[in-house]
Parts: sequence; C-alpha cells; structure tokens
Amino acid sequence: MAQDKEPLKIGVTATLEGTYTVLGEDGMRGFEVALQEYNKTAGGRPIEVIVASTDASPDSAVRAVRKLVEQDKVDLVIGPLSGDEGIAVKNYAKTQPQMTFVNGGSGAQETTFVDPAENFFRFNMDGAQWQVGLGDYIFNEKGWKKIATVGEDYSFVYTQVLGLLVDYCSAGGEVSERLWVPLGTKDFSSIIAALPDDVDAIYLGLGGGDAVNFLNQYAQAGGEANFLGGSIMVDQTVLSSKGRAKELLAGTPAASGQADTWDNPKWQAFVKAYQDAFPPDKRFAGPSLLATNYYNAAKAVFEGLNQVDGDLSDGHAKFRDALQNMVLDAPNGEIRLDENRQAIGTNFVTEVVEDKDGNLVSQVVKVVPNVNQTLGLPADEFAKIGLPSRDVPECKKYM
Repeated sequence: MAQDKEPLKIGVTATLEGTYTVLGEDGMRGFEVALQEYNKTAGGRPIEVIVASTDASPDSAVRAVRKLVEQDKVDLVIGPLSGDEGIAVKNYAKTQPQMTFVNGGSGAQETTFVDPAENFFRFNMDGAQWQVGLGDYIFNEKGWKKIATVGEDYSFVYTQVLGLLVDYCSAGGEVSERLWVPLGTKDFSSIIAALPDDVDAIYLGLGGGDAVNFLNQYAQAGGEANFLGGSIMVDQTVLSSKGRAKELLAGTPAASGQADTWDNPKWQAFVKAYQDAFPPDKRFAGPSLLATNYYNAAKAVFEGLNQVDGDLSDGHAKFRDALQNMVLDAPNGEIRLDENRQAIGTNFVTEVVEDKDGNLVSQVVKVVPNVNQTLGLPADEFAKIGLPSRDVPECKKYM
C-alpha cells in the first residue's frame, strides 16, 4: 500500500505576494486539482506538499527554492510562476544537480533557450509561443496596420512582444512605440497620456493588479482605443475582475496557451474539475492560464513518478528520462518536450466575449498546433533575432 511507503516531499513555489498574487493563488488551485485527481499519491507513495511564497522577483524565487531544497529537503520542486523568477531558478538548478525542477508557469524565453539546465523541465510554452498567430490575425483579419505596445518591463513580456512582432511585422505591420512600466505600477497616468493617437490598436502586456489598474484608469481618462492582449491580460485573473474592465476588453483579440470556450472534451472536463474543486467565491469562473500550467506541471510529475514506480535513485535518472520522453495528455492539448526540455504545444488565438451569464471569456478564433520555441523558424535563423528585450525584436519580415 502507498501509505506504507515513505512520502514524497514536493516543494511548490508560487507568487502569493505582490502584483501577481491572484495568478499565484490560481496556480495553486490548478496544482490542487491535480493533487486530488491523483489522490495525493504518485509512484505508489503518498505526497507531502511544502509551499513557498514568492513576489515575482528573482531574489524571492531563489530564496524560496533554496529553503525548499536545502532546509526542507524536498525530493523535487515545482515552480516558479513568473519570468524573471524562472531564469533565476534555472541558474540555481545548475548548483543542485541532484534535484529535479519542473517549471510552474514562468514563460521567459531565456529560461530554456539559453544555456538550459539539464535538471529543469518546462511543460508550458514560453511567452513568444503563446503569441503565435495573433500578429497575422490582427493584420489580415482586423486590418490593424499600425500598433503601439504597453508592457511590464521584464523578461516574460519582452518574450511575449517578440512572439507578437515576429508574426505581425512579417505580415507587414508597423509598431510606432514600445512603452514599458515597472511591475507593480499603481499610477498609469503618464503612460496613458503618452499613448499615440495614430495607431489602429494598443497591445497590453500587463497582468494581475497592473492590468486592472491600467484598465480602470484608462476608462476614467475616457480612452477609446482598440486593444489586443498578452496571454495573462485576457485570462480569468483579469477577466473576472470588478470595475470597468468589461467595457474595455469585450472584443479584444489575444493569444494564449488556452481558450475558455474550447469545445474539446478534455478541456471541458478540466474546467468542470476546477469548478467542482472550489466554491464559486473562492475561484474564477474558469481556470486561468496559471491554473492550467500548474495543473500540467503537477500532472507531468505525477505521471513520471508513476512510470518509474517512485524511483528517484541514481540522481533521478529514470524519472528525468520519463519526463523528457513524456507525451503529456494535457487539457489544453498534447505537450511534448524538445531537446532543451521545453514544451512544444498548442496555441489559441482568441477574442474576448461576454457569455450567457455575463462573464467575460476568451473565445476560440484559431487553434495552432505543434508550436515550437523557434516559432517555426530554423533554429539558426531564430537565434539571429536576439534575446527578447525592450528593443528586440526589430520590426521587420522574419518569415
């Protein structure tokens, strides 16, 4: 019996402080759904969970995983959630070769594309992969020939903008301005005043409290621009918020690793499991992207442990081999890993609509399967673009 075996200690980190708190809380809900699905057992061993809180900063992420690994003596780690955190934890992972790290939800390109760690696995796509198809859609279907961008000034949003612009600029689109704000910005008045008028739409690469603050202040200022959204701008962490967001976000095109209205039976079953697991006042109308990411990370861990019967000997060799070769039957589409242990998966171009209950949801426009980290470009051509930053990529034709 599993209860007779030594427990598996799994450490989990999430942003349970700061502007991304709502994302971290829903990430933990997704993890909990997986934990219940596997009856808190994997590899024939009961699971003991130790949670460590972060605030989206790299220092907080390293402190959290160091505590889990060096003090709590966990068997493996799931996390982190945010982009800069992921880069920092990847680097820390190299100092702990005996430990296996499975990413929670962080999506900076650099985490797995540049000097990857052999013991760090990511079962979610990165921010650029999550934008595939959006640029082509807004240029050719919406007719938006010129845009400006507003984004949080850190690695994940740099990666999102790269994915958008490789697509959009290749289609013929133009970017007039790229505006950046610190994580945790409270006052967006200067940014709102600086938004150009001569564009067809404004891209919002914001999340959590930043997204809600911007929307409310933009509404108060009487703004009327068209928006398009980054992946965490249009999931339930923002769409479920109170205030005037609904007036501004209805009709917003976006792209992400999931879509609320997808009619796939596995997705619908996951949505129901999420809804059934928590009272309505303790969750969103449906799982956010972070809930899905943490669910998938946990599912990959539990499946891998089951495949090796809980055997973590020999530096986790069998377990890591199981993860590397896994084809994860995830609710948001099949996921497999490339040679850098980075997810290849399905992306969704969406538009925000109001459902029959008055909730804002992301409606499927297009499903894009088998999205790899080089966005379909040859690896050497993709590398020439450069690492995502405030100014990279250039707006030019790539494909």
